[in-house]
Amino acid sequence: MPELPEVETVVRDLRPLLTGRSIVSVRHSKKKLRRPWKPEWNANATGAKIAGVRRRGKWILVDLVSRDPKGIAPLLRVHLGMSGQFTVVSAATPEQDHVHLVFALDNSTELRLRDPRRFGAAEWFASRAALETEMDAELGPEPFGMDAAAFHTTVTGTTRNLKAILLDQTIVAGVGNIYADEALFRARLHPGRKGKSLKPAETDRLREAIEAVITKAIKSRGSTIRDYVGGSGLRGGFQNEFAVYGRTDEACPTCGTAIKCERLAGRSSHYCPNCQKSSPQRTQRTQRKTTKATRS
Repeated sequence: MPELPEVETVVRDLRPLLTGRSIVSVRHSKKKLRRPWKPEWNANATGAKIAGVRRRGKWILVDLVSRDPKGIAPLLRVHLGMSGQFTVVSAATPEQDHVHLVFALDNSTELRLRDPRRFGAAEWFASRAALETEMDAELGPEPFGMDAAAFHTTVTGTTRNLKAILLDQTIVAGVGNIYADEALFRARLHPGRKGKSLKPAETDRLREAIEAVITKAIKSRGSTIRDYVGGSGLRGGFQNEFAVYGRTDEACPTCGTAIKCERLAGRSSHYCPNCQKSSPQRTQRTQRKTTKATRS
């Protein structure tokens, strides 16, 4: 599933291609997405001018210029699901299979939503402000510049394991399976550790690791494992930099120990059993031994 770096890449690609353009027509397939596009939305979107493109969590938000005398501004909200692609191409480009929604633009290009597995969504909302209020109530903070004290309180206030905590979009918006594993490795924390067991220094490491991994992945245009491409059709490159994700039985890049994989929070979780100890006591003993050896 595309996570924050992939969605952010799509948004950055689409922004210069869509901003200022007008939607001249809309067509949709008969097959339904996870949240189906309603036929009456075709008329709502047709004629609308695009004011901008942005992201909240894993959602793509296409802001439209208001045509309402009261100034209520509409928007399109899109989720890429498991295999979605949201790209701008020339109208003359042959249409691939599994294209479910096409917005024809005023410069002979088309914004196409392709989703082979149909877990994605595309919706039209009359009120941008109302939707943003709803989304802010459902999503946690973005993983950039998170408040240290608030993050520590949230993580240590639950008995859930760290993998489950990071996958919870009400705690950190946009993090999914890939970047949870990579952040936990960078923070030297076992994915099965209970949130309540962490010390302030450990939650600080985790908070900083999440931001660092996400930022680095965005610079590499996200990770292409199967279907993901950016808004301009280009693939991501961060899959070539994975430390643990998808590397079961391969050598840890830090210590050479074989990477392990186990099911946590319903998802495959990859970690180094040496660098990411399963209990704080074991981690502290290892750190003391390392410090003693260094002093000797």
